[in-house]
Amino acid sequence: MKLKRHGAVLALAAAGAMALAACGSNPTPSGGGGGGAGGAAPGVNCGGKQNLSAEGSSAQKNAVDVFIQAYQQQCGGKNLAYNPTGSGAGVKQFNAGLVDFGGSDSALKDAEVAAAQQRCKGNPAWNLPLVFGPVAIAYKLDGVTGLTLNGETAAKIFNGQIKTWNDPAIAALNSGAQLPNTPISVVFRSDESGTTDNFQQYLQAAGKGAWTQGAGKKFNGGVGSGANQSAGVAQSVSGANGSITYVELSYAQDNKLSMAKLDSGSGPVELNSAAVGKAIETAKVTGQGNDLKLDLKSVYGGNTAGAYPLILATYEIVCSKGYDPDVAQAVKAFLTTAATSGQAQLPDAGYAPLPESFKAKLLTAIQAIA
Repeated sequence: MKLKRHGAVLALAAAGAMALAACGSNPTPSGGGGGGAGGAAPGVNCGGKQNLSAEGSSAQKNAVDVFIQAYQQQCGGKNLAYNPTGSGAGVKQFNAGLVDFGGSDSALKDAEVAAAQQRCKGNPAWNLPLVFGPVAIAYKLDGVTGLTLNGETAAKIFNGQIKTWNDPAIAALNSGAQLPNTPISVVFRSDESGTTDNFQQYLQAAGKGAWTQGAGKKFNGGVGSGANQSAGVAQSVSGANGSITYVELSYAQDNKLSMAKLDSGSGPVELNSAAVGKAIETAKVTGQGNDLKLDLKSVYGGNTAGAYPLILATYEIVCSKGYDPDVAQAVKAFLTTAATSGQAQLPDAGYAPLPESFKAKLLTAIQAIA
């Protein structure tokens, strides 16, 4: 199944709001009831804190909206307020004890671990990767709607070594395609972005030495023109023939951009749910126990047949222990619902549902929160 556009989120939100209103003052169900679009989340205890709070990554905002509606349907009367202020702010607010959990497009850094442990009353904080968003290499090229790239050619495009669309390196990956002698116009994020960081990590891992500019949230390619935010780069490419960018899937879809297949060595792979799921399954967990911190370099530089490697993960930063009992119960209920019935609508929001093997690891960690 291909990932779909995120317009359906608004309809889902409206339906969730009506369902919540219909609950009125009914008692909160204690588990299993309600049922979202993907069916009821099993084993959910809906007690605990009435209104949770969370803050952080804007990259997962549309997914969290989906999860909130599933949570409201599952646990009528319960709610989560999520403020998409960015990953750095989310970690700071969590560590300060001002929100119940934080959202971040990267796991806790070494410098943040001690503060998180203090916030959790001396217990470790866990990084739980709940939302995976595929990143498209999106382009507009008149007459060319099917294109394959690999890490090396992508790296050379985004650092200016490959300058025209009919370059021999691109032609070699696209036998029979009529590639024009059109200049390539790179469009990059001018603002600092976790998407930029993940994309440059992919180029570094998959580029066979062609990308020497490093990673980080600022684009380092030294070529092209910048645009602000994901909407800005997608709109810039949509209006300029010969242009190319990296952007989250939903923005590429909304702007009707073509998206390159990626060949990691086992053949071209289209960006779809099944291919992203295979990539998630190969992600290496580097955290200890139920801390599911990931090393996505194993995905970016891997060669798993049928896996689309260019993905980013966003984490929920939670206390392993140290919550007040009512907070722990509600956090577990929300995250369990998000990882189960909340997954069904993610393709409509431009995200990839969790594969079953990874979901099992995540649910084990969630249930261990105390």
